[in-house]
Amino acid sequence: MPKKYSVEPQNSSKSCKARGSDLRVHFKNTRETAAAIKGLSLKKAQNFLEDVIEQKQAVPFRRFNGGVGRNAQAKQHHLATQARWPKKSAQILLNLLKNAEANAELKSLDIDALHVSHIQVQQAPVGRRRTYRAHGRINPYMSHPAHVEVILSEKEAPVKKGAADKQDAAAAQKRPLKSKKVARRAVE
Repeated sequence: MPKKYSVEPQNSSKSCKARGSDLRVHFKNTRETAAAIKGLSLKKAQNFLEDVIEQKQAVPFRRFNGGVGRNAQAKQHHLATQARWPKKSAQILLNLLKNAEANAELKSLDIDALHVSHIQVQQAPVGRRRTYRAHGRINPYMSHPAHVEVILSEKEAPVKKGAADKQDAAAAQKRPLKSKKVARRAVE
C-alpha cells in the first residue's frame, strides 16, 4: 500500500511528489533547511541548496537555534541572526528535489513553473546505539533520523482584474468614515 502524504495538492495534475523515509540525517537541521526553501521556485531552491553545500549562503535557524552561532550570512533572510550550513541535510533535500523534478518530467509538467508548494520534515524513530564511559558505565548514543515529503506545483498565471472589480474597489475606498475616525478628525 502506498504511503499517504500529510497534504494532497490542490490540483494533482499540475503537481508532483517525492518523499524519503527514515533518512539518516539530523531532523532539526533538515527541518530548518526545508523551511528555508519552502515557497521557492524549483531552480531557486536547487541553487540555494547548492550554495549551502559550498557555504556561499547559510540556512537561518529559527526554531532549533539553541547554541547556534550568529552569522553575517543570516542577515540575507528576514529576522534571522543565527545560521549554519547543514551540508548533509542540503544534499538529501537536493536529491529529493531532483527526484520530484524527474517525476514532473514524467507527468510532462513545465519545470520552469514549478515551486515548492509543500515540504514537511517529521521525526523518525531514533536509532539506538551505546557508548562506553568511565567506571564501567554505558550511555545512549542515538541518531535522530527524519521523514521528508515534498510537493512541487506549477504556479498558475495571475488573473487580471475585470472592470467590475475595479469599480468595487473604488466604491470601497469612498465608504463613509466610522464614528471613531470622525471623532478623531473633529478633535484634530
